[in-house]
Amino acid sequence: MATSHKPLLQFRGYSIPRHYHFSNLLVLAVAVAVLMISSANAFVPTSYYSKNIALPSGGIAEPSQLSSTSLAGIGSVVSRIRDSVTSKERSRDDLKIGIAGFYDRSSKLWEEVWGEHMHHGYYVPADRTDHKQAQIDLIDQVLQWAGVPEPNGENGADLPKKCVDVGCGIGGSSRHIAKKYSCTADGITLSPYQAQRGNELAKEQGLENLCKFQVADALDQPFKDNTFDLVWSLESGEHMPDKKKFVNELFRVATPGGRIIIVTWCHRDLKEGEEGLTKKEEKLLAKINRAYYLPKWCSVDDYVQILKENGAVDIRREDWSYIIAPFWKAVIKSSLNFKSIVGLLKSGFSTQRGAYAMLLMLRGFNLGLIKFGLITCTKPYEME
Repeated sequence: MATSHKPLLQFRGYSIPRHYHFSNLLVLAVAVAVLMISSANAFVPTSYYSKNIALPSGGIAEPSQLSSTSLAGIGSVVSRIRDSVTSKERSRDDLKIGIAGFYDRSSKLWEEVWGEHMHHGYYVPADRTDHKQAQIDLIDQVLQWAGVPEPNGENGADLPKKCVDVGCGIGGSSRHIAKKYSCTADGITLSPYQAQRGNELAKEQGLENLCKFQVADALDQPFKDNTFDLVWSLESGEHMPDKKKFVNELFRVATPGGRIIIVTWCHRDLKEGEEGLTKKEEKLLAKINRAYYLPKWCSVDDYVQILKENGAVDIRREDWSYIIAPFWKAVIKSSLNFKSIVGLLKSGFSTQRGAYAMLLMLRGFNLGLIKFGLITCTKPYEME
Protein backbone atom coordinates (compact mmCIF):
# COMPACT_ATOMS: atom_id res chain seq x y z
CA MET A 1 0.00 0.00 0.00
CA ALA A 2 1.44 3.35 -1.02
CA THR A 3 2.33 5.84 1.73
CA SER A 4 0.43 9.12 1.64
CA HIS A 5 2.62 12.20 1.33
CA LYS A 6 -0.22 14.63 1.97
CA PRO A 7 0.81 17.17 4.65
CA LEU A 8 -0.84 17.00 8.06
CA LEU A 9 -1.26 20.78 8.05
CA GLN A 10 -0.68 23.58 5.58
CA PHE A 11 -0.41 27.18 6.78
CA ARG A 12 0.03 30.00 4.28
CA GLY A 13 2.40 28.05 2.10
CA TYR A 14 4.28 26.21 4.88
CA SER A 15 3.56 22.48 5.21
CA ILE A 16 3.90 20.36 8.35
CA PRO A 17 4.57 16.74 7.31
CA ARG A 18 2.52 13.83 8.61
CA HIS A 19 5.60 12.15 10.12
CA TYR A 20 6.05 14.95 12.69
CA HIS A 21 6.07 13.51 16.19
CA PHE A 22 3.07 14.44 18.36
CA SER A 23 5.31 16.18 20.92
CA ASN A 24 6.60 18.51 18.19
CA LEU A 25 3.06 19.34 17.15
CA LEU A 26 2.15 20.02 20.78
CA VAL A 27 5.07 22.42 21.15
CA LEU A 28 4.07 24.13 17.91
CA ALA A 29 0.53 24.52 19.23
CA VAL A 30 1.89 26.07 22.44
CA ALA A 31 4.06 28.41 20.37
CA VAL A 32 1.08 29.59 18.33
CA ALA A 33 -0.93 30.14 21.52
CA VAL A 34 1.92 32.14 23.06
CA LEU A 35 2.18 34.30 19.95
CA MET A 36 -1.55 34.97 19.90
CA ILE A 37 -1.74 35.86 23.60
CA SER A 38 1.40 38.00 23.50
CA SER A 39 0.22 39.75 20.37
CA ALA A 40 -3.05 40.65 22.04
CA ASN A 41 -1.38 41.81 25.26
CA ALA A 42 1.10 43.94 23.37
CA PHE A 43 -1.68 46.26 22.27
CA VAL A 44 -3.51 46.60 25.60
CA PRO A 45 -2.37 49.35 27.98
CA THR A 46 -1.31 48.19 31.44
CA SER A 47 -3.84 50.52 33.04
CA TYR A 48 -6.62 48.51 31.41
CA TYR A 49 -6.05 45.71 33.89
CA SER A 50 -6.26 48.01 36.98
CA LYS A 51 -9.41 49.21 38.60
CA ASN A 52 -7.58 52.25 39.99
CA ILE A 53 -5.02 54.49 38.30
CA ALA A 54 -2.03 55.96 40.17
CA LEU A 55 -1.67 59.73 39.93
CA PRO A 56 1.74 61.53 39.76
CA SER A 57 0.96 63.08 43.18
CA GLY A 58 0.79 59.65 44.74
CA GLY A 59 -3.01 59.49 45.05
CA ILE A 60 -5.38 57.10 43.36
CA ALA A 61 -7.83 58.07 40.65
CA GLU A 62 -10.97 56.21 39.71
CA PRO A 63 -11.18 54.93 36.11
CA SER A 64 -13.55 57.76 35.30
CA GLN A 65 -10.77 60.22 36.15
CA LEU A 66 -8.43 59.11 33.41
CA SER A 67 -6.11 61.92 32.41
CA SER A 68 -5.61 63.14 28.88
CA THR A 69 -2.23 61.40 29.00
CA SER A 70 -3.93 58.05 29.57
CA LEU A 71 -6.36 58.74 26.75
CA ALA A 72 -3.44 59.61 24.52
CA GLY A 73 -1.88 56.28 25.46
CA ILE A 74 -5.04 54.46 24.46
CA GLY A 75 -5.04 56.37 21.19
CA SER A 76 -1.47 55.26 20.59
CA VAL A 77 -2.46 51.63 21.15
CA VAL A 78 -5.34 51.95 18.70
CA SER A 79 -2.95 53.49 16.17
CA ARG A 80 -0.50 50.59 16.59
CA ILE A 81 -3.26 48.06 16.05
CA ARG A 82 -4.42 49.85 12.91
CA ASP A 83 -0.89 50.13 11.51
CA SER A 84 -0.16 46.47 12.16
CA VAL A 85 -3.41 45.28 10.61
CA THR A 86 -2.86 47.44 7.52
CA SER A 87 0.91 46.71 7.43
CA LYS A 88 1.61 50.43 7.26
CA GLU A 89 5.07 51.41 6.06
CA ARG A 90 7.24 52.94 8.80
CA SER A 91 9.12 56.23 8.62
CA ARG A 92 12.93 56.25 8.62
CA ASP A 93 13.05 57.36 12.28
CA ASP A 94 10.57 54.67 13.29
CA LEU A 95 12.66 52.09 11.44
CA LYS A 96 15.86 53.10 13.26
CA ILE A 97 14.19 52.89 16.65
CA GLY A 98 12.40 49.66 15.77
CA ILE A 99 15.49 47.93 14.34
CA ALA A 100 17.57 48.79 17.40
CA GLY A 101 14.86 47.56 19.75
CA PHE A 102 14.16 44.41 17.75
CA TYR A 103 17.80 43.31 17.80
CA ASP A 104 18.34 44.44 21.39
CA ARG A 105 15.60 42.01 22.41
CA SER A 106 16.15 39.13 19.97
CA SER A 107 19.95 38.82 19.69
CA LYS A 108 20.44 37.02 23.02
CA LEU A 109 17.89 34.36 22.11
CA TRP A 110 19.42 33.89 18.66
CA GLU A 111 22.92 33.49 20.12
CA GLU A 112 21.68 30.91 22.64
CA VAL A 113 20.13 28.80 19.87
CA TRP A 114 22.38 29.46 16.86
CA GLY A 115 25.60 31.01 18.15
CA GLU A 116 27.43 34.19 17.14
CA HIS A 117 26.56 34.19 13.42
CA MET A 118 23.24 35.92 12.74
CA HIS A 119 22.82 34.96 9.10
CA HIS A 120 22.00 32.05 6.80
CA GLY A 121 24.07 28.99 6.10
CA TYR A 122 25.69 27.49 2.99
CA TYR A 123 23.82 24.28 2.20
CA VAL A 124 25.93 22.33 -0.24
CA PRO A 125 25.05 19.52 -0.05
CA ALA A 126 21.44 20.44 0.64
CA ASP A 127 20.96 17.78 3.32
CA ARG A 128 23.77 18.91 5.61
CA THR A 129 22.79 19.21 9.28
CA ASP A 130 25.86 20.96 10.73
CA HIS A 131 24.03 24.28 10.71
CA LYS A 132 26.53 26.40 12.65
CA GLN A 133 29.38 25.31 10.39
CA ALA A 134 27.14 26.04 7.40
CA GLN A 135 26.93 29.65 8.61
CA ILE A 136 30.72 29.92 8.76
CA ASP A 137 31.02 28.28 5.35
CA LEU A 138 28.67 30.91 3.90
CA ILE A 139 31.16 33.64 4.83
CA ASP A 140 34.08 31.78 3.25
CA GLN A 141 32.14 30.85 0.12
CA VAL A 142 30.94 34.44 -0.41
CA LEU A 143 34.51 35.73 -0.03
CA GLN A 144 35.75 33.15 -2.53
CA TRP A 145 32.92 33.94 -4.97
CA ALA A 146 33.73 37.66 -4.76
CA GLY A 147 37.37 37.03 -5.62
CA VAL A 148 38.94 37.84 -2.25
CA PRO A 149 42.23 35.89 -2.17
CA GLU A 150 42.84 33.02 0.23
CA PRO A 151 45.42 33.71 2.99
CA ASN A 152 47.79 31.00 1.74
CA GLY A 153 47.28 31.72 -1.94
CA GLU A 154 49.49 33.30 -4.56
CA ASN A 155 48.01 36.80 -4.18
CA GLY A 156 49.03 37.36 -0.58
CA ALA A 157 49.78 41.01 -1.22
CA ASP A 158 46.12 41.59 -2.12
CA LEU A 159 44.73 40.29 1.16
CA PRO A 160 42.39 42.71 2.98
CA LYS A 161 44.01 44.83 5.66
CA LYS A 162 41.03 46.88 6.85
CA CYS A 163 37.45 45.59 6.76
CA VAL A 164 34.17 47.26 7.68
CA ASP A 165 31.15 45.13 8.53
CA VAL A 166 28.04 47.20 7.85
CA GLY A 167 25.18 45.78 9.90
CA CYS A 168 27.48 43.57 11.94
CA GLY A 169 25.06 41.86 14.32
CA ILE A 170 27.10 40.63 17.30
CA GLY A 171 30.18 40.56 15.10
CA GLY A 172 30.45 36.95 13.96
CA SER A 173 31.49 37.80 10.40
CA SER A 174 33.88 40.53 11.55
CA ARG A 175 35.76 38.25 13.91
CA HIS A 176 35.91 35.42 11.36
CA ILE A 177 37.32 37.74 8.68
CA ALA A 178 39.79 39.28 11.16
CA LYS A 179 41.08 35.83 12.13
CA LYS A 180 41.15 34.61 8.53
CA TYR A 181 43.18 37.53 7.15
CA SER A 182 44.79 38.97 10.30
CA CYS A 183 43.17 42.28 9.38
CA THR A 184 41.28 44.86 11.39
CA ALA A 185 37.48 44.81 11.32
CA ASP A 186 35.16 47.66 12.32
CA GLY A 187 31.53 46.72 12.80
CA ILE A 188 28.56 49.06 12.97
CA THR A 189 25.00 48.32 14.10
CA LEU A 190 21.98 50.27 15.32
CA SER A 191 21.66 47.96 18.33
CA PRO A 192 23.52 48.96 21.53
CA TYR A 193 23.20 45.39 22.79
CA GLN A 194 24.81 43.98 19.64
CA ALA A 195 27.72 46.46 19.74
CA GLN A 196 28.39 45.68 23.40
CA ARG A 197 28.12 41.94 22.89
CA GLY A 198 30.38 42.11 19.84
CA ASN A 199 33.10 43.80 21.85
CA GLU A 200 32.68 41.28 24.69
CA LEU A 201 33.10 38.34 22.32
CA ALA A 202 36.10 39.99 20.64
CA LYS A 203 37.78 40.27 24.04
CA GLU A 204 36.88 36.68 24.97
CA GLN A 205 38.42 35.46 21.70
CA GLY A 206 41.56 37.61 22.03
CA LEU A 207 40.60 39.83 19.10
CA GLU A 208 40.02 43.13 20.89
CA ASN A 209 43.04 44.67 19.12
CA LEU A 210 41.64 43.77 15.70
CA CYS A 211 37.85 44.09 16.09
CA LYS A 212 35.82 47.07 17.28
CA PHE A 213 32.07 47.50 17.30
CA GLN A 214 30.00 50.64 17.71
CA VAL A 215 26.48 51.98 17.30
CA ALA A 216 26.24 53.88 14.02
CA ASP A 217 23.92 54.46 11.07
CA ALA A 218 24.89 52.69 7.84
CA LEU A 219 23.47 55.66 5.91
CA ASP A 220 25.78 58.06 7.75
CA GLN A 221 28.88 56.09 8.64
CA PRO A 222 31.43 57.56 11.11
CA PHE A 223 34.41 56.79 8.87
CA LYS A 224 36.59 58.91 6.60
CA ASP A 225 36.54 58.52 2.83
CA ASN A 226 38.70 55.78 1.28
CA THR A 227 39.28 53.86 4.53
CA PHE A 228 38.53 50.16 3.96
CA ASP A 229 39.82 47.77 1.29
CA LEU A 230 37.04 45.27 2.12
CA VAL A 231 33.51 46.59 2.57
CA TRP A 232 31.26 43.79 3.79
CA SER A 233 27.48 43.86 4.22
CA LEU A 234 25.87 40.51 5.00
CA GLU A 235 22.07 40.53 5.30
CA SER A 236 21.69 44.16 6.36
CA GLY A 237 20.83 45.91 3.09
CA GLU A 238 17.19 44.87 3.43
CA HIS A 239 16.92 47.19 6.48
CA MET A 240 18.07 50.27 4.55
CA PRO A 241 15.24 52.73 3.75
CA ASP A 242 17.37 54.54 1.15
CA LYS A 243 19.19 51.94 -0.95
CA LYS A 244 20.96 54.58 -3.05
CA LYS A 245 22.39 56.34 0.00
CA PHE A 246 23.34 52.97 1.46
CA VAL A 247 25.37 52.03 -1.62
CA ASN A 248 26.83 55.54 -1.83
CA GLU A 249 28.15 55.18 1.73
CA LEU A 250 29.66 51.77 1.01
CA PHE A 251 31.35 53.28 -2.01
CA ARG A 252 32.56 56.35 -0.09
CA VAL A 253 34.36 54.45 2.69
CA ALA A 254 35.96 51.94 0.26
CA THR A 255 39.52 52.55 -0.82
CA PRO A 256 40.27 52.87 -4.56
CA GLY A 257 40.62 49.29 -5.73
CA GLY A 258 38.71 48.09 -2.67
CA ARG A 259 36.23 45.24 -2.83
CA ILE A 260 32.56 45.82 -1.95
CA ILE A 261 30.36 42.81 -1.13
CA ILE A 262 26.61 43.03 -0.56
CA VAL A 263 24.64 39.94 0.40
CA THR A 264 20.99 40.76 0.91
CA TRP A 265 17.38 39.72 0.58
CA CYS A 266 15.72 41.25 -2.48
CA HIS A 267 12.48 40.81 -4.34
CA ARG A 268 12.59 39.17 -7.75
CA ASP A 269 13.75 41.13 -10.79
CA LEU A 270 10.87 42.59 -12.75
CA LYS A 271 10.04 40.95 -16.05
CA GLU A 272 10.09 42.86 -19.30
CA GLY A 273 7.00 45.06 -19.48
CA GLU A 274 6.31 44.92 -15.72
CA GLU A 275 6.12 48.24 -13.89
CA GLY A 276 6.12 46.68 -10.44
CA LEU A 277 5.27 43.65 -8.34
CA THR A 278 1.74 42.30 -8.18
CA LYS A 279 -0.59 43.55 -5.42
CA LYS A 280 -0.50 40.09 -3.84
CA GLU A 281 3.31 40.15 -3.75
CA GLU A 282 3.37 43.67 -2.31
CA LYS A 283 0.91 42.65 0.39
CA LEU A 284 3.05 39.71 1.48
CA LEU A 285 6.21 41.83 1.64
CA ALA A 286 4.34 44.52 3.62
CA LYS A 287 3.46 41.95 6.30
CA ILE A 288 7.09 40.86 6.51
CA ASN A 289 8.20 44.49 6.72
CA ARG A 290 6.03 45.12 9.79
CA ALA A 291 7.53 42.10 11.58
CA TYR A 292 11.20 42.72 10.75
CA TYR A 293 11.23 46.54 10.61
CA LEU A 294 12.01 46.62 6.92
CA PRO A 295 11.37 49.39 4.38
CA LYS A 296 10.27 48.72 0.81
CA TRP A 297 12.27 46.04 -0.97
CA CYS A 298 14.28 46.37 -4.15
CA SER A 299 15.69 43.91 -6.69
CA VAL A 300 19.26 42.86 -7.44
CA ASP A 301 18.85 44.75 -10.72
CA ASP A 302 18.23 47.92 -8.70
CA TYR A 303 21.48 47.43 -6.76
CA VAL A 304 23.45 46.85 -9.93
CA GLN A 305 22.07 50.04 -11.46
CA ILE A 306 23.06 52.09 -8.39
CA LEU A 307 26.58 50.64 -8.49
CA LYS A 308 26.90 51.54 -12.16
CA GLU A 309 25.83 55.10 -11.35
CA ASN A 310 28.69 55.22 -8.82
CA GLY A 311 31.19 54.17 -11.47
CA ALA A 312 31.79 50.70 -10.01
CA VAL A 313 33.79 48.22 -12.06
CA ASP A 314 33.95 44.42 -12.12
CA ILE A 315 30.29 44.19 -11.09
CA ARG A 316 29.05 40.65 -10.56
CA ARG A 317 25.79 39.22 -9.26
CA GLU A 318 24.35 35.83 -8.44
CA ASP A 319 21.23 34.28 -6.92
CA TRP A 320 22.00 31.93 -4.03
CA SER A 321 18.40 31.38 -2.94
CA TYR A 322 18.66 27.65 -3.59
CA ILE A 323 21.90 27.42 -1.58
CA ILE A 324 20.43 28.83 1.63
CA ALA A 325 16.93 27.33 1.18
CA PRO A 326 17.25 24.57 3.85
CA PHE A 327 18.12 27.14 6.50
CA TRP A 328 14.56 28.43 6.98
CA LYS A 329 13.17 25.00 7.79
CA ALA A 330 16.13 24.36 10.12
CA VAL A 331 15.38 27.57 12.04
CA ILE A 332 11.68 26.73 12.31
CA LYS A 333 12.51 23.19 13.45
CA SER A 334 14.93 24.52 16.08
CA SER A 335 12.08 26.46 17.66
CA LEU A 336 10.00 23.32 18.22
CA ASN A 337 11.17 22.66 21.77
CA PHE A 338 10.09 23.98 25.14
CA LYS A 339 13.39 25.77 25.84
CA SER A 340 13.06 27.83 22.66
CA ILE A 341 9.40 28.57 23.42
CA VAL A 342 10.31 29.85 26.91
CA GLY A 343 13.07 31.99 25.43
CA LEU A 344 10.66 33.32 22.82
CA LEU A 345 8.10 34.18 25.49
CA LYS A 346 10.70 36.12 27.49
CA SER A 347 12.02 37.97 24.45
CA GLY A 348 8.94 40.12 23.91
CA PHE A 349 6.30 40.75 21.28
CA SER A 350 8.53 42.03 18.46
CA THR A 351 10.72 38.91 18.59
CA GLN A 352 7.63 36.69 18.72
CA ARG A 353 6.17 38.45 15.71
CA GLY A 354 9.50 37.97 13.92
CA ALA A 355 9.31 34.24 14.62
CA TYR A 356 5.85 34.10 13.04
CA ALA A 357 7.15 36.07 10.04
CA MET A 358 9.59 33.26 9.26
CA LEU A 359 6.61 31.40 7.83
CA LEU A 360 5.85 34.39 5.61
CA MET A 361 9.49 34.56 4.47
CA LEU A 362 9.41 30.88 3.61
CA ARG A 363 6.22 31.42 1.65
CA GLY A 364 7.77 34.31 -0.30
CA PHE A 365 10.79 32.17 -1.07
CA ASN A 366 8.64 29.27 -2.26
CA LEU A 367 6.71 31.64 -4.55
CA GLY A 368 9.94 32.88 -6.14
CA LEU A 369 9.24 36.38 -4.84
CA ILE A 370 12.08 36.59 -2.32
CA LYS A 371 15.66 36.16 -3.51
CA PHE A 372 18.98 35.82 -1.68
CA GLY A 373 21.17 38.05 -3.82
CA LEU A 374 24.94 38.43 -3.97
CA ILE A 375 26.43 41.57 -5.52
CA THR A 376 30.09 42.54 -5.64
CA CYS A 377 32.23 45.18 -7.36
CA THR A 378 35.43 47.15 -6.96
CA LYS A 379 35.89 50.86 -6.57
CA PRO A 380 37.98 52.18 -9.47
CA TYR A 381 41.37 53.78 -8.78
CA GLU A 382 40.44 56.82 -10.84
CA MET A 383 36.95 58.24 -10.59
CA GLU A 384 35.65 60.14 -13.58
